[in-house]
Amino acid sequence: MEYKVEELSPVNRKVTVDVSVEEVHAALTATVALYRKGADIKGFRKGKVPSSVVEAKYRKQIYGEATTDLINYHINEILGEIKLSPLSRIDVDAKEMEREENFSYSFSFEIAPSFDLPEYKGLAVEEEDVVVDPQQVEDVIARIRQNMAKTVIIKEERPVVSGDIAVIDFQAFQDGVVMEGVTANKFELPLGEGNSLPEFEDIVIGMTPGDTKENELTFPADFINDKLAGQTVSMQITLHAIKVRNLPDVDDDFAELAGGYSSVQDLKDAIEKSYVSTRKQLVKGDAQKKLLDGIKADVSFELPQSIVEEQIDKQIVELQGKLERQGKSLDSLGKAPAELREDLRPLAEDVVKSSLVLLAIASAENLTVDPQEVDLVLQKMAASTGQDFHSIKDYYEQHNLMIPLKDRVLADKAMELIYENATVTMVPPAAAPNA
Repeated sequence: MEYKVEELSPVNRKVTVDVSVEEVHAALTATVALYRKGADIKGFRKGKVPSSVVEAKYRKQIYGEATTDLINYHINEILGEIKLSPLSRIDVDAKEMEREENFSYSFSFEIAPSFDLPEYKGLAVEEEDVVVDPQQVEDVIARIRQNMAKTVIIKEERPVVSGDIAVIDFQAFQDGVVMEGVTANKFELPLGEGNSLPEFEDIVIGMTPGDTKENELTFPADFINDKLAGQTVSMQITLHAIKVRNLPDVDDDFAELAGGYSSVQDLKDAIEKSYVSTRKQLVKGDAQKKLLDGIKADVSFELPQSIVEEQIDKQIVELQGKLERQGKSLDSLGKAPAELREDLRPLAEDVVKSSLVLLAIASAENLTVDPQEVDLVLQKMAASTGQDFHSIKDYYEQHNLMIPLKDRVLADKAMELIYENATVTMVPPAAAPNA
């Protein structure tokens, strides 16, 4: 086997491989031998079938597997010799081997760009000091009260208003025909919380228990359900009851139920401590970003485009999830897929450049990641999502995600090293609390 490496660009490599007839013959013969051991062909004893018969019967599978196995063996051997680590998947351009013929193929991949690192130690950066806003604590208390509130049906006969919970039946009709799937009985609809279409809530508001009302409703063009998007239906609603939330008093019993605290002051102290911890992480993250942006501004290199495209794919999935949680779809953005990708490209390129710079610093500092550190990240992911640790780890291993995860941990270590070696000046918050 002989090969030639071509540098198509600073980040693109192409390897052309020439395989002799003898090696082709050896690879095919080895694969035929494996098939021969288990071949069960009428008229022959198992394991005694002539190689020529086995090759004729299983030719497609044998030639395909022999070609794939030989290429994979070559790729591992060649990459070890030239000491290059592909950043992207390896694209192979190959036909199938044929007996008594030389065999040639090529494979290409992208690598990390080579560049000189600027100074990344001893940099100066400003970081906002953390000042507790008392209103932040009160807002958390209010949310806890809301979550702990008990809902009760009111006996007072009055119209339902924003802030109430309407207990309703609803059914949609189109051209007098019932629409399947757009119906519910004794559905509890919180009003004024932004969890449903404002046009739907407008039909309900003002109704009195026992009322039945029918109004036209046009679903938004960007509605998450494509079958309903832009459709106008007749919505029939019956209001059965009105519920309100009874908020608990903020006392020591409330503090106990909220988290086992002995007093309201203990609860507020815990909220404040959590706020400070979270806020410190945020302002530290902002300072780290400024440090990294300064380093990136001093380097220029070609980005591996396949990695950029993968990052754009990831951003689109995240954007789609965010829109769906709002009851919308990607179509609501009014942009063609190609246009959306171009809009996201600058951010994707910035993320990829950040990662490559941090990994280069990690390499320069001989930073490493232990398997236990990767497991710790997966354990935190499992805890936050309520999933099983082993299931998440198996998923990452089966989908070749362990190396990117390891790189992410390595990049975080490099960022921490930059921050620890920086001169950090604490400054007052940009906007004072309650300003």
